[in-house]
Amino acid sequence: MVNLEEKLKNLPDKPGVYIMRNDENRIIYVGKAINLKNRVRQYFQHSKNQLAKVYAMVENIVDFDYIITKNELEALILECNLIKKHRPKYNVTLKDDKHYPYIKITMDESFPRVIIVREIKKDKGKYFGPYADSKAVKQTIDLIQRIFPIRDCNKDIDRIMGSDRPCLNAHINRCIAPCTGKVGKEEYDSIIKDICLFLEGKQQKLISGLGKRMDEYAKNLEFERAAEVRDQLSAVNKINEEQIVISAKLEDIDVIAYETNSNLVSVQIFFIRSGKLIGRENFFLSDEEKSDEEEVVGSFIKQYYNKAIFVPKTILVPIEIEDSEVLGKWLSEKKGSKVKIAVPHRGDKRKLMQMAQNNAKESLRLEIEKHNKNKERTSKLFEELATYLGISNNIHRIEAFDISNIQGVDNVGSMIVFEEGKPVKKHYRRFRIKGFEGQDDYGSLREIIDRRFQHGLEERKTIANKNSDYKNTKFALFPDLLLIDGGSGQVNTVNSVLEKLELNIPVCGMVKDNKHRTRGIIFDNKEIILPKNTEVFKLIIRIQDEAHRFAITYHRSLRKKKITKSVLDDIPGVGAKRKNALLKHFKNIEQIKVASLEDLLSVEGINKKVAENIINFFSN
Repeated sequence: MVNLEEKLKNLPDKPGVYIMRNDENRIIYVGKAINLKNRVRQYFQHSKNQLAKVYAMVENIVDFDYIITKNELEALILECNLIKKHRPKYNVTLKDDKHYPYIKITMDESFPRVIIVREIKKDKGKYFGPYADSKAVKQTIDLIQRIFPIRDCNKDIDRIMGSDRPCLNAHINRCIAPCTGKVGKEEYDSIIKDICLFLEGKQQKLISGLGKRMDEYAKNLEFERAAEVRDQLSAVNKINEEQIVISAKLEDIDVIAYETNSNLVSVQIFFIRSGKLIGRENFFLSDEEKSDEEEVVGSFIKQYYNKAIFVPKTILVPIEIEDSEVLGKWLSEKKGSKVKIAVPHRGDKRKLMQMAQNNAKESLRLEIEKHNKNKERTSKLFEELATYLGISNNIHRIEAFDISNIQGVDNVGSMIVFEEGKPVKKHYRRFRIKGFEGQDDYGSLREIIDRRFQHGLEERKTIANKNSDYKNTKFALFPDLLLIDGGSGQVNTVNSVLEKLELNIPVCGMVKDNKHRTRGIIFDNKEIILPKNTEVFKLIIRIQDEAHRFAITYHRSLRKKKITKSVLDDIPGVGAKRKNALLKHFKNIEQIKVASLEDLLSVEGINKKVAENIINFFSN
């Protein structure tokens, strides 16, 4: 048993990060401190003014760790990274931030492309973002491709240059066709520089550059090229005119405002570049435990700018933040010049903040309205499903199970979860069949259902003893309906397990026709044919497909591990790094088997001796 009082006494008077853990050793909060001893001890000193969130968190702390840093700035950076990695329950976190898209210019290619990506890699690419609206990102890329004639194909230009015919995009002036070899890298790179200026919001600089280029082409009597640049200039001018002028000082400012309701926070960020409002993004923060205003704004700044590519000179916020000084230092270091965090109290900047606030409020209203409509639609959908089954249960949570194997090898099972008609991926579970080997779908199903609910019953006992709830448990939440991939045999197998465990949960089988398409459901030993044009039928198809996808993905990953382990690991000189490099380069084992000495030497980390070992291994 951890002696918290003893650990609190031994805390150092130094800056660092503290990590709070619950009884399952799960990280529930990460914070930073200029003085660890003073900051951490504050949580355990009972006070009437203590926030409900802090009180609830302290009730769940059974242990804590800390990491000493050189200064508060280093602590801030470490805190950002730990929150991003662990997403603790009591920290305010960006909802699904890992899915936010970026626009990437593939600078590692001779003739770069503009593409959408979901993560930043340590490569030569130039990134812009993150953006909250993937649809708007696609529209931006489409606009770029209409204004600037760059390629959107993924051809190896260096290899095919001069030997390929121009595609349709070249014929309609949407691409200058570097594949033909008639366009130099210098000309292409000048277009890429223009795109960078466009994405950075530096329209005035872009307009000036395009104007000079057009005049140059005209002087050299290259009227066709001058006309092309004129069209680009016209398009950029139009966009520039549509942007709202905010300041004559040509400032770069981000304006952050927010609105909160229940456990959801809407954050609106306005982007002002060179004195013009060039765009905005809306993000949602998950705040189940009701944080104070300072923490909401501070958490957003840390998480957003930890991933953002561009940091402006000034960031306007709606309230004073305790950490503004250290945040300013961090952002200044990231930008390479001084960054100011300020609260506007009057004038145009205050009006701008109010505009952002109104937009945050409207975004939150629309999100809540959308959520309520989805909830209402799903409720009716589940009522309809219950009517088809002839049961009176209120269906909120559905769990679906599937088995995957090839001729009895690597038996695995999947459990997926749908709540309010949507997949809840954090509740998905995978099972590796341990009780036997060989093909036995009924035996596999019996094992995973038994394990799933035995774990759940054990968790419920633990929770009851602690007078806690089911939040953040793995198996304690039970479904209102079970869906099994299969017919009567599979359903009866599951029912026998539930009966043994004294659980009363309706079980349906999802049956397919001879073309392996969903046909209907089995319930109470009767097949129910669902009309194909109904939302219920579409929901069953989605659930069945998702359960199958999740099971087969797990099965494939196990097979891949087994194949790569049994083959490459037996080759002298091939360790984990070289194995990964080989697979990344050649994609599969078959390609490695037929690779020449030169091919193998082109792989990073593979020397002549190791390459010869690989060739000798596969030639025997």
